[in-house]
Amino acid sequence: MKQLFIGLFTLAVFTGNALAETDKSDQTSQPNVILIVVDDLNDYQGVFGGHPQVKTPNIDKLAKSGIRFTNMQTNTPVCQPSRNSLFTGVYPHDSKDFAWTAKYKHPVLKHNKTIMEMFNDNGYYTLGTGKLMHGNKTPEWQEWGNNVKHNYGPTIFDGEKLTATKNVPAPFRDIGAIDGSFGRLSEGGVSPGIKGEPGWVNGWTKVPFRYASETDRDLLPDEAHAQWAKTKFSELAKKPTNQPFFMGVGFVRPHTPLYAPDRFFDMYPLETIELAPWIKNDKDDTYFAENFPDNGKGLKYYRTLLASYDGNREKAMKIYLQAYLACITFMDEQVGVVMDALADHPQLNKNTMIVFTSDHGWQMGEKDYIFKNSPWEESARIPLIIRPANSLISQATVEQPVSLIDIFPTLVDYGQLKGDHRNNNKGGKLGGFSLRPFIEDPATQNWQGPNGALTVVGNYANSGKEKSVAKQNYSYRTKQYRYIRYSNGQEELYDHDSDPHEWKNLAANKQYQHTIKTLKNEVSAIIGQQL
Repeated sequence: MKQLFIGLFTLAVFTGNALAETDKSDQTSQPNVILIVVDDLNDYQGVFGGHPQVKTPNIDKLAKSGIRFTNMQTNTPVCQPSRNSLFTGVYPHDSKDFAWTAKYKHPVLKHNKTIMEMFNDNGYYTLGTGKLMHGNKTPEWQEWGNNVKHNYGPTIFDGEKLTATKNVPAPFRDIGAIDGSFGRLSEGGVSPGIKGEPGWVNGWTKVPFRYASETDRDLLPDEAHAQWAKTKFSELAKKPTNQPFFMGVGFVRPHTPLYAPDRFFDMYPLETIELAPWIKNDKDDTYFAENFPDNGKGLKYYRTLLASYDGNREKAMKIYLQAYLACITFMDEQVGVVMDALADHPQLNKNTMIVFTSDHGWQMGEKDYIFKNSPWEESARIPLIIRPANSLISQATVEQPVSLIDIFPTLVDYGQLKGDHRNNNKGGKLGGFSLRPFIEDPATQNWQGPNGALTVVGNYANSGKEKSVAKQNYSYRTKQYRYIRYSNGQEELYDHDSDPHEWKNLAANKQYQHTIKTLKNEVSAIIGQQL
């Protein structure tokens, strides 16, 4: 495969006042590592330019002290398989993990070690909290979280079932308490926080959430996780040993239901909100709907949202976008709590690598689609910021397409982790490449990874779980192009140099057939099978 990519590497662009240097005296030591994973976050952060009004001061500040990967992609745009891949370093097409199987039950991945197990094996102290894997197996961590047992929510328990708050109109509210819910916390009314009583709850088992007012309420799960991390930094700074640590912090927002405290909604007045770029009939030259006849949630959610506001697209999208933006800014504040708490301990801060990313993106009405799990830019592209330990780097940018699969080998590299990444030979092979060359020189051309980043949108045909690698739907992003190959052979091609919103499918244009052939061959080389 390496021979195929000789000469095809995309140049990383080095911008800002970057100084790709580290403190040489500390290079041989094992750094502390903090991995922050958020949920359903696209490029709506100030430093990534996804929305002109979004307020993310803490993520922006983190980016100024590290390296921003502007072409970061998920390996599969849905929660569970994405996180399985991230934490094991195994491509979905290698494990055949295309659906919602827990890592610990998956026939291949259950034989793989997670990155925290690798850190455990190499003398690190591991501690984590929040939504990291999709259902955390806490014995893998030497210390696990706080008393927050459920990250989803809050949502409303009406005395019989979970539901949306009354501000959400039908038929959108009928989607359910998770994907069909959004709004201010105050719109749920006063909640007693008593088990079995109607009101706000967290999680599927209806853990009570007390809400008397905006200033008198329980902590939301993400707030509790941030406070836990803050406390742990104080404890770690006082430890007499020099044992390095690996900390995972998972924030669930902006995953649905899109509820946040009122003050975050106040930051985005409805009348001032700008909608994402959109053109009518954009989906007409795409093939997602016919390839996902039973899994087109995003198309359904979009239609349902508009129907709930009498077909008024502008009104519907502004109300929904306001909730998404509010949840992003709420999450950003929690990132700030973690970063500020770490900065309160200068020596700890200096020797700590920080990795910030998301499991996948989120489509906000483009191509008449609201959801994740699509092959397009908004669903596949995610943020990645890496701040190395002992670093003098400032505001560096890398445009080379990379993906979540590259985080595992990067952490193995910097942590100097030894040993097999598998428990036995039944485990999946390690995919991806260490990002260290970019971290040490953002303008490098010496990275050994592929020309582009590969995303698989799982095909659940044939009894719901199609396992054939060749019959999956692939989305492949290079610096210039996005090439989509569906399981039935249909194709889409977008030239990001002239069409950053992916409005014009060029796949049928004779002028681009050589480009398509090249990109298809690159995908085939990565998956180890000819498409």
